[in-house]
Amino acid sequence: MSATPNSLQSIFDGSFDGLRQGREGFTPQLMPREVGRIISVSTGIARVSGLPGVGYEELVSFPGDVYGIAFNVDENEIGVVLLGDYWDLHAGDEVERTGRVMDVAVGDGLLGRVITPLGTPLDGKGPLAASERLPIERPAPPIMDRAPVTVPLQTGLKVIDALIPIGRGQRELIVGDRQTGKTAIAIDAILNQRGQDVVCVYCAIGQRAAAIAKAVATLREKDAMEYSVVVVTEGNDPPGLAYIAPYAATSIAEHFMRQGRDVLIVYDDLTHHARSYREISLLLRRPPGREAYPGDIFYIHSRLLERSTHLRQELGGGSLTALPIVETEAQDISAYIPTNLISITDGQIYLSPSLFELGVLPAVDVGKSVSRVGGKAQRASYRAVAGNLKLAYAQFEELETFSRFGARLDDDTQKIIEHGQRIRDCLKQPEVSPVSVPAQIAVLLALTATLFDSVPLDRMTDAERALCAAAGEIPMDVCQRLLTAENLSDDDRDAIIELARQSLAPFQQEPASADKDKS
Repeated sequence: MSATPNSLQSIFDGSFDGLRQGREGFTPQLMPREVGRIISVSTGIARVSGLPGVGYEELVSFPGDVYGIAFNVDENEIGVVLLGDYWDLHAGDEVERTGRVMDVAVGDGLLGRVITPLGTPLDGKGPLAASERLPIERPAPPIMDRAPVTVPLQTGLKVIDALIPIGRGQRELIVGDRQTGKTAIAIDAILNQRGQDVVCVYCAIGQRAAAIAKAVATLREKDAMEYSVVVVTEGNDPPGLAYIAPYAATSIAEHFMRQGRDVLIVYDDLTHHARSYREISLLLRRPPGREAYPGDIFYIHSRLLERSTHLRQELGGGSLTALPIVETEAQDISAYIPTNLISITDGQIYLSPSLFELGVLPAVDVGKSVSRVGGKAQRASYRAVAGNLKLAYAQFEELETFSRFGARLDDDTQKIIEHGQRIRDCLKQPEVSPVSVPAQIAVLLALTATLFDSVPLDRMTDAERALCAAAGEIPMDVCQRLLTAENLSDDDRDAIIELARQSLAPFQQEPASADKDKS
């Protein structure tokens, strides 16, 4: 069946009428585009001209999906920090304004993922399922929006939870020379948050690929990735990526905090961050100051760490706890960047190379470490034993140094030294082996009751392991009171000490045999 000439004509007429009406009703919309040109490209930065309306820290677009942040906004040119592979950029290439600042994807879809600060997945699990995007630079919560730090953040490490406690919303610096176990402490703290309803963000800044792979493998092996986000920049990435990494990670963490959740963020480490910013600043011809760092090096870390806090209940009651890491050289904690960070944070955990070489792991120097907030958030069961323990340990360290001169020691001094050696042995802990709160309380109470003093040093590890296993038999109601009670009752204390006495009995040296050994 074929169409007649008249019907074809009517179809064409109708089509032309529709085209005519569409053409007459079309109103062109002119979208202004501000395009400039690259003047020069250096290692990680570019100098650009022709963008008179660009703002400070605005994102600009280069060919090849490379982005940059406008850092130096001068009259005739701008200095741009590049955030991607800049090797294909050349002088004369076009640069375009985006009209927005640098932002990052946030949301529950990031849990369990390994990403770059730009939101590019590195784990091969496909694109991110992000609920929204937040700017990486956000103002810190005002002082009136903050609440006191009152809830402890358990790290699972006896020496920290007992002597240098950390509260939710606190900023506790981890400081020490390279290869002294700084990252290991942070990873252990993340592993201990399993089942505690705490979201963890691990930000690796300019680390070796092997070190990052080891950390991610540990988190996966211990099933910690299900509540963690890993933000990664490697050592061969442009300095601009290392610079924005901690800010992007903090925005990801703040999204969960604003939902009323507790978050732990680890910056590993801010020494690399400061060096990246110094490199960028010197390439942009900014005036150098002390140790060639620019004058605002303090500000870039203070505005980052001030975002960690505990919010009031009216704002959800969420918290963001920060564990920034900083590396020292030759144990010099009075260097520029370490002292800056010590003055910003609420305390520091100092790792000693001397203790590390002696095999005291974690190598925490209790004398140089301090927590300026966590004591108010520490559980009552810890406070009941921690004060005496710290004093006894400090006395032991002083007397141990004195005893090395070969001086003759009286019996009381010898007892203090032997007791201190047991404290040091009990504070040792293998990597990736967090200890529960009841087990920690049992060990600490046994120490304060001097139950370990009759255990030979070579059997301390087995004795402590047996005590931790016995702590699993503590009744549930007692465990609940250890976690919630305002004071440790005498009945609970006596019950735990009796349990410790029974579990340590097989390891204790008989007085008669001890006298025989002395003779």
